[in-house]
Amino acid sequence: MKTLVIKLDTINDVKNFVNIVSKYDFDMDLMSGRYAVDAKSIMGIFSLDLAKPIKMEIYSDDCPDLMSEIQPFVSEA
Repeated sequence: MKTLVIKLDTINDVKNFVNIVSKYDFDMDLMSGRYAVDAKSIMGIFSLDLAKPIKMEIYSDDCPDLMSEIQPFVSEA
């Protein structure tokens, strides 16, 4: 399992992020506060507070392609 922090600033960021993560078979969740949603759910993502960085959990250790594709959304915070 990998954990990282992402930032989705615009509607297009969310759309592009969902298009990327939906290509992969393993499960991924996004967490903001006490809420957790499926990272592949565009409606779920919009239910989160996008003003803050969001914690992402990837339930796979073998995901170098995904990691390189989502790099623009990864936050240092």
